[in-house]
Amino acid sequence: MLYHQFPVIDLPATGANIRRLRQTRGLSVRDLQQFFGFEEPQAIYKWQRGQSLPTVDNLYALSALLDVPMNDILVAANAPQLNICTMSGRPEPAAHPLFQPPRARRAWRNFKAA
Repeated sequence: MLYHQFPVIDLPATGANIRRLRQTRGLSVRDLQQFFGFEEPQAIYKWQRGQSLPTVDNLYALSALLDVPMNDILVAANAPQLNICTMSGRPEPAAHPLFQPPRARRAWRNFKAA
């Protein structure tokens, strides 16, 4: 069975990306505040500092405003790659034990406890 690593968003890098895209389009934080109808700009500053992410509907609206796909706004975190040795002797990427099916997690807990 093939396991994929759980995707994680890099909040600080995503915030920096939002700032860069906003500045590239010549938009101010106040412009975004007005576009979203926010009374205060704090939410946008939090996005840019990587303290929070826009909600899905705000991310969708931001992608339309910046004229980029949502995936171009979000930045994936670079998780360390774990390798295991297979019976053939070739290393293969290992799935993270926390993101495996429940049966595999139980086996991992039993292994760790031993």
